[in-house]
Amino acid sequence: MMQIYPSIMARDQLEINQTLKKMGGVARTLHVDVGDGKFVSHKYGWFDITFSKKFKYNAHLMVKSPEWWIQRNGRKVDSIIFHPEPLSHSKIISLINQVKVYKKKVGLALKPETNVASIQKYLPLLNSVLILTVHPGRYGAPYLRLPLKKIAVLKRQNSKIKIIVDGGMQPETIQDAVRAGADAVVSGSFITQAEDPKKAMRELKRACSSPNI
Repeated sequence: MMQIYPSIMARDQLEINQTLKKMGGVARTLHVDVGDGKFVSHKYGWFDITFSKKFKYNAHLMVKSPEWWIQRNGRKVDSIIFHPEPLSHSKIISLINQVKVYKKKVGLALKPETNVASIQKYLPLLNSVLILTVHPGRYGAPYLRLPLKKIAVLKRQNSKIKIIVDGGMQPETIQDAVRAGADAVVSGSFITQAEDPKKAMRELKRACSSPNI
């Protein structure tokens, strides 16, 4: 069964708390989006966060310098995924090692225009790769199907790596991710901004098992 992670995009602790309350009974693992206002235009999750122990957390760091967030919050989450695009090779290796020192899972995230070849040498060190099917930084960005082609390339190079798709995931588009071979998806506004998040999650799960796939 496809794993579905609701995402949190919060400017402060109050918004974190409000979203966590809504997610009770919806999912066990949540996806925390972090923006620094530099790599992406908006700032969210860029503070010392207090997390509820009721959930597990994947952190997606859309930032130019991940060290600050990792040092303050890295031990509080289960998986840390960061972007290689603004970083040097030595910095990427250093960050991967830093996450592993914390005994956490580590992954890299690829913007729609970033190709798989740019991270090929890191694949043996990673637990996951996050494929963005939107341009990062805000809820509601236009869905892009083309980046899903990266999944087959990644699976050929490392069949054991976990592939997560993030961006525009709704009942109609989640079927694209299933057909492309994704192991998990992130759903933002469709779940977290729904009047009934549990119903929204059920709709996504039904779509994943649709006979049309």
